[in-house]
Order: sequence, then structure tokens, then C-alpha cells
Amino acid sequence: MASNSVKRIVKDIIIVCVCVAAIWFGLQAYFGAENPFYVVSSGSMYPELMMYDIIIISGHVPFEDIRVGDIIVFDRPKDGEKVIVHRVVAVFDDDPKTLTTKGDNNQNSMVGTDFPITEDLYHGEVIHVIPQVGYITKILQPPVNYIIIAVIVGVIIIREITKKKKEIKLDDSDFKKPESNEWNEFSKDQEYIESKGMIDVENKSDEDLDNKKTKSDEKTPEFFIDKDRESEEKKE
Repeated sequence: MASNSVKRIVKDIIIVCVCVAAIWFGLQAYFGAENPFYVVSSGSMYPELMMYDIIIISGHVPFEDIRVGDIIVFDRPKDGEKVIVHRVVAVFDDDPKTLTTKGDNNQNSMVGTDFPITEDLYHGEVIHVIPQVGYITKILQPPVNYIIIAVIVGVIIIREITKKKKEIKLDDSDFKKPESNEWNEFSKDQEYIESKGMIDVENKSDEDLDNKKTKSDEKTPEFFIDKDRESEEKKE
């Protein structure tokens, strides 16, 4: 029994993981980006983008189609370790295409951050903004996210334990099958009741016939009764 519960728990966890992975890969394919969602972590694009806004990007927009005024997401040219979301302010070069960007709230473009932006640094163009939802990701930082995962796993385990207890309770139910003697006595009583009922019905039917005959005699006129008696006496 314990092994079956463990198997069910593992099965539920695998199903959840597979569903999450399928959704994630589906979103990646739909938006054409390795990571379609980013949380704005600075005020450099204020008031267009505010801290904790979630931005959705599309990698299906080719780098060659990006124009001045578009807001794009890219790796910082200096080290590639930070992802930047800024607005394109100029085309620095055409061969190969190189862009210059700037934060709307910044005074100037910064070398190593805003340019040179080439195609290999480009992630995608911002196509949607979800205001302030990024607060959730801040709340879900460690250790809170680990606690939530532990709670989910705990709920799955509790559900399996409860299910197991219900199965045991059904197996150990208080249903008691009557002994053979009890069944025999019950059968005898039933036969007695049925036979008695049949006798009563038969007796009742005989009584009813006698009563009907008597009533029919009472309804016969005396004249015809006397005639019947005289004919009977003559025969004798």
C-alpha cells in the first residue's frame, strides 16, 4: 500500500512538471523567444515602463525590421551578463546593422550599455506591457518560492494519505452478513406468512361464495321458491 501511495505521488509530480514544461515550451514557440517575459528592474524607461512592470517580447520581429523608436530587449554589450530594455534612438551602422539605444529617463546613451547593439545581442521587441505584476516575482524570491513548492508537494502527499485512509475504511466496513441460521429462520417465517395468507384468501373466497348464494336466495321471490318445492315433492 505504501509503495502505491509513493507511486501516485511521484506520478502527480511528474504530471505537474510535464504540464508546466509543455506550457513553457508552447509560449517560447508562440513568442519566438527563449524567454518571452521580463520584469523591469529600474526606472530608466520611466514613464513608459515602470519598475515591476512585466514586458512581453516577440522574437519573431527580425532585427533588420527594427526601427528608431522601437523598444527592444538585448544583452548589455559590455559583458552580456545583464539584459537591458531601452528605446532605439539611432542606427549606428548599416553593415552590419548596429543600433544605439537610450533609456527614456536617461540623459544620454551609455557606451557599453546602449551601443553598439548588434543582432547577436538582440532578444526581441517589446509588444505588451503588464503593469506592476512583477511585484509577484519579487515576493516569490527565495526562500518564499521554495516554501510554496514544499506546500504544493505537501498537499499532494496529504491528498494521497487521505485517499488511502478512505480505501481502508471502505475495506473494514461494519457490514455483517446474517448467519445461516438467521437466514433459515427468516425463510421459515416468510413461508409461514405466505402460506397463512393463501389460506385466508381461500377461506375468504369460500365465505364470499356462500354469502353470494344466500343473498341470491333472499332476492328470489317466494312464489318461485314454492313452485320449486312442489316440483321437487312430486318427483319424490
